[in-house]
Amino acid sequence: MGAEAAVTKPALVFTYGTLKQGFSNHPLLQDMIATGDATYIGSCRTLHPLPLVCGPYRVPFLLNLPGRGQCVSGELYAVSPAAIDRMDELEGVTKGHYERLPIQIEIDGRTVSAEAYYAHRSYAEALWKRNGEEGYNCYTEKVAKGYVKRKDRPRHLTFLDQIRLFVASGPDSAQSG
Repeated sequence: MGAEAAVTKPALVFTYGTLKQGFSNHPLLQDMIATGDATYIGSCRTLHPLPLVCGPYRVPFLLNLPGRGQCVSGELYAVSPAAIDRMDELEGVTKGHYERLPIQIEIDGRTVSAEAYYAHRSYAEALWKRNGEEGYNCYTEKVAKGYVKRKDRPRHLTFLDQIRLFVASGPDSAQSG
């Protein structure tokens, strides 16, 4: 019974960008809440400082570079294995866009272990440098200004190509907003 219960136990996922309430990818979580595959736990923040930066098209990225950046505000959800599969697909985990890794979250005065979608390690350091080694403590409407939805981005380039072009370009608008 113990192993079976562990498989079906909901995972805790920290969202910090477009999956949050009021942002463009939140309808995915709303759909999963409606089917019982996700539950909103509450507002929270990272226990430790981590960089939150914007990449191409003002897409938010949490960087797994502990000790840099600031504590980041976000939302915590309990999600089913089916919901994790859908979130992994959205975040391009198998394509090397993001990777789902452990994170320590502070919520209601207590610390909990969760998972978050971090920028893939293959380009995280370059994104940090491209952003002038400065990050945000929250992905807000002001920070997101200029965000381009996936369906409206150029289709002749992969997202990884778009990231490579972004980090290779100058730091002119990385932190605008």
